[in-house]
Amino acid sequence: MSLETVPLGHTGTKVSEIAFGTWRFGRRNDTGAVEVDVERAHELLDTFAEAGGTFIDTADMYGDGASEEYIGEWLETRDREDFVIASKIFWPTREDANGRGLNRKHLRRQIDRILDRLGTDYIDLLYIHRWDDETPVEEFMRTLDSFVRDGKVNYLGTSTLDPNAWKVVKANELADRRGYEPFRLAQPRYNAVNREVEGNYLEMCADYDIGVIPWSPLAGGFLTGKYRRNEAPPAASRAANDQRFANSYLVSENFDVLDVVESVAEEVGASPAQVSLAWLMAHPQVTAPIIGARTPTQLEEDLLAAELDLTTDQFERIAQAKHQRSV
Repeated sequence: MSLETVPLGHTGTKVSEIAFGTWRFGRRNDTGAVEVDVERAHELLDTFAEAGGTFIDTADMYGDGASEEYIGEWLETRDREDFVIASKIFWPTREDANGRGLNRKHLRRQIDRILDRLGTDYIDLLYIHRWDDETPVEEFMRTLDSFVRDGKVNYLGTSTLDPNAWKVVKANELADRRGYEPFRLAQPRYNAVNREVEGNYLEMCADYDIGVIPWSPLAGGFLTGKYRRNEAPPAASRAANDQRFANSYLVSENFDVLDVVESVAEEVGASPAQVSLAWLMAHPQVTAPIIGARTPTQLEEDLLAAELDLTTDQFERIAQAKHQRSV
């Protein structure tokens, strides 16, 4: 198979229709073991590239910087210009008073470290990883704009667990008045069961020409079908070891959605995960969902979602399976 290319929002840049997320690269689990080491990371990146993947997502805090280092080492044998690289800034990677957030000192220090670990002169897309209510919008938007003007960053985006549309509007309206680079991409959590961005947030993105790149497209594994209604979760699963996750996801209304996803999956001869990804890819506002994987086989299976074409009826059945308040 070969992934198709799609517009990166309204930037004019093109990316693969699925993005590859690298948050597991170099990450240590509760036992201290690395989830995806450098050798496996390179195998995964090879698999993604061989399928036509060009859009790679990372962050300065993934694996305490190891994710960016792994990608940088992999890029040494590749043509950097063949790939669109996104990273993020916010969380601390060192312990000091200014070592987190969107203050100018932290941003300027971190952008140079990101570029150094990736082994590149620029990144295509820089997200703020979370909103910083302690730093004035004027300060961080001016600093981020300077990265674009200096050629270190091509585009700016916002990634958040707190999808308040008014904050993005405030930043972009200020950027428009000052002549700064605005946020052109948004990376919210969005999938068939997490629908908090529907309504005001997605409407804001449409009105301001902001592309949407969803994270957690499989709802932390819930939409793979590994969990069953009224049954104990598998012993090694996230729900079995994270009570907060279990309380949030293993609820009746989510299983109602999963029932519809599994019904569509049976109709098209695909897995629930593939259908869940295909549903997002069919959404008119979505640029490319971000998928993660532990093994090349798992990645190859998820990438097959690109070959699915859901009918309008199938798309709407999943869309209507859960209604949640707008934010």
